[in-house]
Amino acid sequence: MEYNYKNIMSPVGVLHIVSNSKKLTALVFDNSWKEFCKKNAKKQKIELLKKSDEVIQETEKQLKEYFSGQRKDFKIPIHFSGTVFQNQAWKSLQQIPFGKTISYAEQAKKINNPKAVRAVGGANGLNPVCIIVPCHRVIGKNGSLTGFGGGLKIKQQLLNFEANCENMEAL
Repeated sequence: MEYNYKNIMSPVGVLHIVSNSKKLTALVFDNSWKEFCKKNAKKQKIELLKKSDEVIQETEKQLKEYFSGQRKDFKIPIHFSGTVFQNQAWKSLQQIPFGKTISYAEQAKKINNPKAVRAVGGANGLNPVCIIVPCHRVIGKNGSLTGFGGGLKIKQQLLNFEANCENMEAL
């Protein structure tokens, strides 16, 4: 299978946009890119072509709008390829409002599986579409920052950015 990709610069570093030309399949932080390529080349026999397409162009446009404070919700078709549980967890992430956070326990309750707190954390850790599917908005029950594919520094940057945008609107 051939997938297209493009690398873009963002305020949180290089992001890698991957598309099957119909839907966004991944948005990957630079620190995870090599592992992503290795895993997908072996497991799913994916060939990555460094070229753009309409989905990649729209994703890049919407990410620029997000980072400039002009966009809070993404309207990009996403192809989720995970287990039923992972897909539930990832779709629930899209319901967390911009600038807000919830705990893993709250997320588990939202998918009607309140005892699956660790499983939710595991699913979030495998989220293939960072930022757009906002796993950075999920924090520990005590308010602490926990696990994040881009690293806790980037998680904090994204949360601070969204909080600052919300504060600017309130003025």
